[in-house]
Amino acid sequence: MKRHGHAHTFVTDKLRSYGAAMKVIGCAEKQEAGRWFNNRAENGHQPFRRRERAMLRFRRMRSLQKFVAVHASVHNHFNKERHLYSRSNFKLNRAVALAEWRQLGAA
Repeated sequence: MKRHGHAHTFVTDKLRSYGAAMKVIGCAEKQEAGRWFNNRAENGHQPFRRRERAMLRFRRMRSLQKFVAVHASVHNHFNKERHLYSRSNFKLNRAVALAEWRQLGAA
């Protein structure tokens, strides 16, 4: 607290016990509880968690392992980190990856 100062706001979900606790410590006016405010703290939207959610559909370990092996190679091939490139460069890189993928599929 000494180095970074005091928090301006506390972002929580809409659980009522958080509001009660904030009143007790005297920070009720600093609490923000909105629909999407807590997304930064949640991990459900991260790529690993999305893949984990997809894995829940599988009943057999063997079919899960097949999916993971194929998904990893395809995802690494086509994941071009769109936020790092301009649209024209992204489309060019994507077209190159798709052409390479089609060439691998034809062989």
